[in-house]
Amino acid sequence: MRVHIGESANEEEANAIARALAEHLGEEVALHGADDALLATGNPPEGSERGGAERDRKTDAEYAPTDRERRLRAEIRDIEAGGPEKYRERLAEQGKLFVRDRLELWFDGLDFEDGRFANFDAWHPDSPAVEGKDEEESNRLPADGLLTGGAELDGRSVHIMANDFTVKAGSMAERGVEKFLRLQQRASESGRPVLYLMDSSGGRIDEQTGFFANREGIGKYYYNHSMLSGRVPQICVLYGPCIAGAAYTPVFADFTVMAEGMSAMAIASPRMVRMVTGEEIDMEDLGGPAVHAEHSGSADLVARDEQHARELVAQLITYLPDSADEKPPRTDGRSPKRSPVGIDATIPERPNMGYDMHAVLDRVADGGSVFELGADYGGEIITAFCRIDGRPVGVIANQPATRAGAIFPDAAEKAASFVWTCDAYNVPLLYLCDTPGFMAGSGVERDGILEQGKKMIYATSEATVPKQCVVVRKAYGAGIYAMSGPAYGPESTIALPSGEIGIMGPEAAINAVYANKLDAIDDPEERAAREQELREEYRQDIDAHRMASEVVIDEIVPPSELREELIARYDFYEDVEKQRPEKKHGTVL
Repeated sequence: MRVHIGESANEEEANAIARALAEHLGEEVALHGADDALLATGNPPEGSERGGAERDRKTDAEYAPTDRERRLRAEIRDIEAGGPEKYRERLAEQGKLFVRDRLELWFDGLDFEDGRFANFDAWHPDSPAVEGKDEEESNRLPADGLLTGGAELDGRSVHIMANDFTVKAGSMAERGVEKFLRLQQRASESGRPVLYLMDSSGGRIDEQTGFFANREGIGKYYYNHSMLSGRVPQICVLYGPCIAGAAYTPVFADFTVMAEGMSAMAIASPRMVRMVTGEEIDMEDLGGPAVHAEHSGSADLVARDEQHARELVAQLITYLPDSADEKPPRTDGRSPKRSPVGIDATIPERPNMGYDMHAVLDRVADGGSVFELGADYGGEIITAFCRIDGRPVGVIANQPATRAGAIFPDAAEKAASFVWTCDAYNVPLLYLCDTPGFMAGSGVERDGILEQGKKMIYATSEATVPKQCVVVRKAYGAGIYAMSGPAYGPESTIALPSGEIGIMGPEAAINAVYANKLDAIDDPEERAAREQELREEYRQDIDAHRMASEVVIDEIVPPSELREELIARYDFYEDVEKQRPEKKHGTVL
């Protein structure tokens, strides 16, 4: 090998350099100065091979795994086998997968796992603490019943947590709690979504010392859930009965999926309910999927089985960014499921006639992109993700097919939560308004119509993402406020020609203003004619043309052009910046 050095080296230094290089490289070295004159040569030691690494080369057999590594691999296999075999056998009877088989269903292998050796010294046969004990005596606790790590879900990197139900019914104790808390902390730092695969009976009561009320104990979960809320998407899938503390993770998550025939969540078990209240009830009726999808609103989606749960989450996450610092991922746009030309014919001319708002949405959104959440709860409002020309959008749409689209407390609550979540993750909002307003009556007052309506209006007011309000047909009373009407900072309020905006509908208005005068008309035909005349006068007063003439709304759009109008407006206002008053936070939610 020919090597050049500077002229400053003397003969002794040159020879030393040449010898050192030859010994290190395992070949002859010729050392030249700056003028290319030969200064020294060096030869490798006798018997050496080319390259220092090659001199140290061993045979493949010498590089085979050592006994130490083989022991480690055997320990890992033992850990990954989970809890006692009898508990694994029961999983099939319950219609659910062993946790590591579940992870194989979800991911093409984990990228990595953390804390696999949690509690190893307390249960493993190789540990002096359990030497000579059988499986029952050693209290087998692989990974302390909780798996954490990182994986890729259809191209998206996510943090994952999964309970192992074969280890003390997926209960939580000190080491598992520590793993859970580290996962949450790392998710906050990485800015990546968290997927909780829950199958837990709650805190391990017989081991509560050291993790229950500690500053860094199980209670810290919910503090961390709160800190992560709006920072990164948190998605929870329930695979079993999650009781007491375990039930708070799904309700703190941004999105919760329950599985038919296996999922449940409740603040206390049926046995505890019986002890406290005397009520006899089974787990399904206490906190099964139907309870939380239809009545409490705590379940956003219900899956048929484990495979379906994965499919739902894989679709859901495509509408969300990795964190609040990013925008949702766009895709190539697709033609809508149905032609926009049919929008106007879909909307009845009579304001009190019902129709399905999905028929309008299917003509606005990209085909196959409408993904509804909470469909069985508060059905008077549709909350759904969709794409419009490939852009993820959160839709809040009145549903005239259900209770005339009047806003009931549960629907207002659902809408407020959805708006709040979309705004947190930079998902633009689309309001499709066709409502007679908030429902009236003693029943809804007891159910908190004012309280829940306040929250819906507040969430709409606070949202800083681009908002578009479309007055599809009627927008009466405070309904236009909750649906992001002109006073609520939308980038535009546009109407279809069927649109009407007023304090109330024609019938109610006429009854409120003209009841006495109409009652004074004795002739029924004359009264009916006068009533119809007043109704038409009132409708002209609240018609979209009057609203546009007074610049209350920005534009009246031909229905068949609504989709293109929305595409243009979302593109134009994509980077809109909105300022909110400087304050710690509001007090409404």
